[in-house]
Amino acid sequence: MGNKISAVIVTYNRLSLLKEVINSLKNQQILLSHIIVVDNASKQDTQDYLESLGNQIDYLRLPENIGGAGGFNRGVRHFMEHTGDDYVWLMDDDTVPYPDTLTALLNFAQQQQNFGFLASDVRWTDGHRAKMNRPAPMNRLQVIPEDQIEPVQLQNATFVSLLLKRSVVKQIGLPITEFFIWGDDIEYTERAGRIAPGYFVPSAKVVHKMTTNVGSSILNDVPARIPRYFYSYRNKMYYANQRDFYRKNRARARMLYEYLQLYFSKVPQRKERLAVFKKGIKAGCSFKPTVEYASDSTNK
Repeated sequence: MGNKISAVIVTYNRLSLLKEVINSLKNQQILLSHIIVVDNASKQDTQDYLESLGNQIDYLRLPENIGGAGGFNRGVRHFMEHTGDDYVWLMDDDTVPYPDTLTALLNFAQQQQNFGFLASDVRWTDGHRAKMNRPAPMNRLQVIPEDQIEPVQLQNATFVSLLLKRSVVKQIGLPITEFFIWGDDIEYTERAGRIAPGYFVPSAKVVHKMTTNVGSSILNDVPARIPRYFYSYRNKMYYANQRDFYRKNRARARMLYEYLQLYFSKVPQRKERLAVFKKGIKAGCSFKPTVEYASDSTNK
């Protein structure tokens, strides 16, 4: 096809999965120009393995864990500033592509050249859709069936096998580091979608090897994860405010509904959950993170 592609993986202490992901990238039908691995200060075993790969990868080890958002920020910056590749392919360290996944994404990219992003069909280990990565069509009442064949335009997508063009990254900038662990992919793909339509490509399948196939909800998540939802609601408030009038108010109504569900529930640690919810919403009202831009190495 004549295009050069960089893959970006962000990892943190999941060495066995990371090895599988890297091997799946090496076995793509289309040869990758760069495999960029951003290591969020993992333990020594991860560092030793990645250093052992030498020039097979571009290894970016960060001095501290700055979250998935910060990791993707650094990875996309490296793509822009240190490669001349045409596309960047983003994924977590538990995303395992099939050998033809990149081929399917690029085939669609050749057919539909005006796009903001392309998202894969993300499946869990049992073959069913990964609930964390369900495609979000423009009509949110639409449910995309698991046997869908034709591509569908999306509102947003996740960083679990996401393809973007260099020209789009140049226009929209980088993922927002301050998001830390939640919603950076939703905000970033919505930013890209304002440049050109984003699409779900059902022929481009990947496996998301999460421990369990569950969605995220402050209402029923385990107590140890409750504090993380501060970032969820703070970040949701920010990117909801970037939307048009209808979608902005729909997002606010959805958050109000979630709050009322929680308020009238009898879940354990209800007061703690409500406190985190309110703290996140309050912080989101004044949250104004910086959108960074990378210099483009192809302009040098």
